[in-house]
Amino acid sequence: MATTDKTDGSQAAGGSQFLTVAEVAALMRVSKMTVYRLVHSGELPAVRVGRSFRVHSKAVHEYLDTSYFSAG
Repeated sequence: MATTDKTDGSQAAGGSQFLTVAEVAALMRVSKMTVYRLVHSGELPAVRVGRSFRVHSKAVHEYLDTSYFSAG
């Protein structure tokens, strides 16, 4: 009996999940323009697909993990 691997379209063949700019903005609770600024400045690595950008979910989490700072 063969097993099947189901994906919902947001998963690549290797199990990597790429997010749209809108999805990243919603996850980070910022505007899409803020995400575009982060991508264009190189702070948030992204892949260009046609005229769109896709950001690896791991890159988003790494960016957020390294962005913490101590206030006060």
